[in-house]
Amino acid sequence: MVLLLIVIEKYSLGSKIILGIFFAILAYMFVHFAVKMIEMGYVLKRKKPFYVHFYYFLRKLDNHQKAILKSNFSFYNKLSEKHKSYFEHRVASFIKDKDFIARGGSPITEEMRVLISATAVMLTFGFRDFYIGLISKIVVYPKKFYSKSNDSYHKGEFNPKLKALVLSWEDFKKGFDVNDDNLNLGIHEFTHAIHINSIKERDISSTIFSDTFKELSTLINNNDTLRNQIIASKYFRNYAYTNQFEFLAVAIENFIETPDNFQNEFPEVYDKVKQMLNFNFAGY
Repeated sequence: MVLLLIVIEKYSLGSKIILGIFFAILAYMFVHFAVKMIEMGYVLKRKKPFYVHFYYFLRKLDNHQKAILKSNFSFYNKLSEKHKSYFEHRVASFIKDKDFIARGGSPITEEMRVLISATAVMLTFGFRDFYIGLISKIVVYPKKFYSKSNDSYHKGEFNPKLKALVLSWEDFKKGFDVNDDNLNLGIHEFTHAIHINSIKERDISSTIFSDTFKELSTLINNNDTLRNQIIASKYFRNYAYTNQFEFLAVAIENFIETPDNFQNEFPEVYDKVKQMLNFNFAGY
């Protein structure tokens, strides 16, 4: 009889534990759903994520990596100290997440890893998810490379099927030699990757990017006056008018390098690009 009572008591305790776990999971799911709904309402109203930066711990760059950033990356130098620590964490995380592959005889250097990763982090600094999931490897050639995609030499390309971003290091570096010529290979190619990634993914930042791009396209396509002003201004180089993807890549090059000129000439377009990137820092 005593043994039976002990068994029943243990069974009762086990049942309570199982029920407790069940209700805890149920409560978590409810809270998670409620937070998602609240954030969705916030996004619909404000067109930006409820939060961007939240980390359990911050990865660090070593002194050499930080020196590369300080010497070559003006965007980083414009950030507040708090944002600099977030930026460094994201650069370190991006380097860890991607495979860097050398082609054409030159090895991958720390400068390559840091500056290429910093370019991606800069463009996604207003995103919550900054990894650009469609990129798993970054292939670096010393100079222009032959591409089988159209049997010609390229400075850079993004191949979503292979999840590869391919860059000419010589041309990538030229993009940072002059900060206001609106020509930056890294920005251009990463924008293509971010754009395609936003179409495939449905996280908050991708949704905002993709939806705002549609708003931007509608704005330009339905406004003949604005469209003609953009073309006549020569502010965007001719390559921008190849297609919508190239227009966006060129527009974001201009946005990063000459934001004041952009805002003065085409404030409506500027505001849409700023909304896409959720840029509210470093003077933008």
